[in-house]
Amino acid sequence: MSIEGSFFCVIIWQYLLFILLLYYQNIKELKIMNKLFFAFMTAALLLSSCGSVPITGRKQLNLVSDQEILSSSLSQYTSYMQGAKKSGNTTQSAMVTRVGRKIAQATENYLNANGLSEEVKNFSWEFNLVQDNQLNAFCMPGGKIVVYEGLMKIISSDDELAVVLGHEVAHAVAKHSNERMSQQLLAQYGAQVVSGALSNKSAAVRSLANNVYGIGAQYGMMLPFSRKHESEADYMGLILMTIAGYNPDVAVGFWQKMSGGGQSSVPEFMSTHPSDQTRISDIQKNLPDIKKKYGQTTTAKTNAKTATKATAVKK
Repeated sequence: MSIEGSFFCVIIWQYLLFILLLYYQNIKELKIMNKLFFAFMTAALLLSSCGSVPITGRKQLNLVSDQEILSSSLSQYTSYMQGAKKSGNTTQSAMVTRVGRKIAQATENYLNANGLSEEVKNFSWEFNLVQDNQLNAFCMPGGKIVVYEGLMKIISSDDELAVVLGHEVAHAVAKHSNERMSQQLLAQYGAQVVSGALSNKSAAVRSLANNVYGIGAQYGMMLPFSRKHESEADYMGLILMTIAGYNPDVAVGFWQKMSGGGQSSVPEFMSTHPSDQTRISDIQKNLPDIKKKYGQTTTAKTNAKTATKATAVKK
C-alpha cells in the first residue's frame, strides 16, 4: 500500500514529538534509549526528505535525488524511443511541438517567478508524436514528452492538446515519479535507504525504474499514478495551460470525449485514476478560481499596460 507524502510527513512529526516526550520522562534503560535514538534519527532523516509540490504545496516524500531520477528516466526514455516509430504526420507533429513548447515555457516562467529557478535546470524539453493507436501520452522526468497518434484522433484544437500536455508536464513538475520511487524504496529497503546504510542505492533505483516507468506496461508507457497524483496533475495542468494562454474551459469537453473514446469503464474504487465523473466534476469546480487567478498572463498584462499608455499619449 502506497504512503501518501503529506500524511506521511505529519505522522513523522508526531513520531518525533512522541520520542522526545519519552526522552524527557527520563527513560534510563540503555537498550531502550539506543532504540529510541535510532528511531529518532530515522524519523528525522525521513522528515528531512519531505518536499513540497509546486503550485499545490502538498508535502511529499523524496528519498531519491533529482540526478538519480533523471538518469534512470533518461535511460528508460532512450530505450523506448529506439524502438518507437515517429509519426509521419508533419502537421500533427508540429502541433505537438508548438503546444508543448508553450506549456514548457509557461512552466519555466512560473517556476522562475516563484523562487524555483533551480527546478528549471532539471528540464531538457523534447516533443515527439509516435505511431501508436492508444489514446495516451506521457512526460518523463526531465521533460521528455511523447504523444500517441491514437490520441490525436480525438483532439480538435491546440487548446485540447494543451489539456493533455499540461497534465503530463504537471506530473514531471510535481515529481510524482520521484515520490513513487521513494515509496517503493522505503517499502522494499526500509531503514537501510533512510539511514544511508543501503550499499548501492543507485542500483536499487535502477532496479525499481522498470516498476515506475514500466515500458510496455499494461497502461502504456508509464504505470498509472495514484488517484491523488492524477487529480493533482489535472489541477496543476489546468493552471499551466492557462498561464500558457490556452482556454482551460475545453478540459470538460475533452474529458467527456475521452470517457466515450472506447476506454474500458472501471469503477473508481478499483482504479488508480479518478472516475470520469469525478475528474470532470473536479475540473468544473476548480475552473472559476483558476481562471480568476491565472487567466490573465504576464504577457497579457504587459500588453494591456502598453495599450493604456498608447491611448494616454494619443489623448
